[in-house]
Amino acid sequence: MNGRVTELTTRGSAAVDSIEEFVALLRDQVGLELTAQDAPKQLSEIDGWDSLHLLWVLTAVERRTGQAVSLPDLLEAGTLEDVYRVAVGS
Repeated sequence: MNGRVTELTTRGSAAVDSIEEFVALLRDQVGLELTAQDAPKQLSEIDGWDSLHLLWVLTAVERRTGQAVSLPDLLEAGTLEDVYRVAVGS
């Protein structure tokens, strides 16, 4: 990635309870400058976003929550809000 991706050290069943918490997780783990205001944007409109980030999202959320995330559903997501709904089941 861009060298700013950090190792996720939290494992287990820590929930991601809000879009703000989800965006913070992405910001910390993926290294993109994101805010909750980016959530409704199309992924293609987010500076620095590429399809590999979805794999980072999948890994970060699965490791954080201990729950599997559907990659096919994640690939259908068009916005960060969609990614959040798929990733955390909201």
